[in-house]
Amino acid sequence: MHESKRNGPAGGESLVQRFTAAILRATLQAALLPAFRAGRPIDYQRRRLSMVTKLTLPPRRVDYRSAECGGIPGESVTARGAKPAGRALLYLHGGGYCVGSPATHRVITGRLALGCAARVFAADYRLAPEHPFPAAVDDAVAAYRGLLAEGFTPQDLAIAGDSAGGGLSVATALRLRELGVPLPGALVLFSPWVDLGLSALVPPASGDVMITEPWIAECARFYLAGRNPSEPLVSPIVADLRGLPRTLIQVGSDELLLSDSRRLHAALVAAGVAATLQEYPRRWHVFQANAGLLADADRALASAAGFIVPGS
Repeated sequence: MHESKRNGPAGGESLVQRFTAAILRATLQAALLPAFRAGRPIDYQRRRLSMVTKLTLPPRRVDYRSAECGGIPGESVTARGAKPAGRALLYLHGGGYCVGSPATHRVITGRLALGCAARVFAADYRLAPEHPFPAAVDDAVAAYRGLLAEGFTPQDLAIAGDSAGGGLSVATALRLRELGVPLPGALVLFSPWVDLGLSALVPPASGDVMITEPWIAECARFYLAGRNPSEPLVSPIVADLRGLPRTLIQVGSDELLLSDSRRLHAALVAAGVAATLQEYPRRWHVFQANAGLLADADRALASAAGFIVPGS
């Protein structure tokens, strides 16, 4: 089934919810736009993102433990006191392939661990400019193979990611297909960045509160290190997508990468992949990271969990 829908808040937003969303938007704009600016030292950007995400609300009853999977460092995220999970999720964080870590995305990984009753492995894959393409793809593939080696079956595995991590999730599936490795049961993509050539960006009228075109263009240069942005494992929008797992894409209407999500959904449908696109009006880039504060983020992550584990 191919589905595309625009998800408004159930029953409309209350005044409190609208006020909360406005405060979050202003806070993110003040805290992250000045940091995510072309020419800023990458170390500064990484520190700033780490500081800002300490103000988020990872869910309680979740344990975050340093771990390795397939030789790749990261975090194992599980519901506290839960029985050993028969299901696992590989999570690939966003950050333009240059910033971010498992620790900066604990709101998302924690909620998915709870919602899916699964073990989440958040991979601390290598970042550019120190480690350009294909380091991130190689690390994600190794982590996925590590989950298979632990005994998880492909149908009980999913790969999820946001922004660059969303594009990396698709690239990982494509690379696994090339290698003849069984694919996961599902892909979940939050605001995926799938075109590093930046060929069809349409800035929202209200402006993106987190990222700008000059910043992602610089991140693309760092990640590419002279490679062609039209390589399928760099920009999955140009890849042959046939045979990929069923895919959920979530995106906000007020973000720079909205066109990437729409184009990817159309390409997946054309390739015969069961794909769902959910657009959230007036929401910004990877708004799911504001779960616990933003009702739409709570709903989006619950929907993602239900997609990964139908009926959850």
